[in-house]
Amino acid sequence: MEGLSELALSHVAQYFSALSEPTRLKILNHLRDGEQNVGDIAHACDCSQANVSRHLSTLAKHGMVIREGRGTTVFYRIADSSIYALCDLVCGNVARQLESQANLLNALTPKNNPKSKKK
Repeated sequence: MEGLSELALSHVAQYFSALSEPTRLKILNHLRDGEQNVGDIAHACDCSQANVSRHLSTLAKHGMVIREGRGTTVFYRIADSSIYALCDLVCGNVARQLESQANLLNALTPKNNPKSKKK
């Protein structure tokens, strides 16, 4: 981030903001398999088509997905697959943190501590 202007930092923050919604992350994950239409994405995400369309609009605004109309159907696909490297990096870090917290909690729980068992 060194050397970025205030305007560039603002755009970066907005980009990350677009990723701050779980449904958008689900949509991006479903698009890993290739382009899909709104109905297919809505079904896969268990959301309404209107809700998915709203999220896809946000993702498109930030350049994460590309919209292509064919006849009466609109298809969406990932604009730049490097989004998955970013998401996988962050998700992997979060998963490690959650696992570490769970391990710590298990270690502190009396049922797992032989000294705390009284008979």
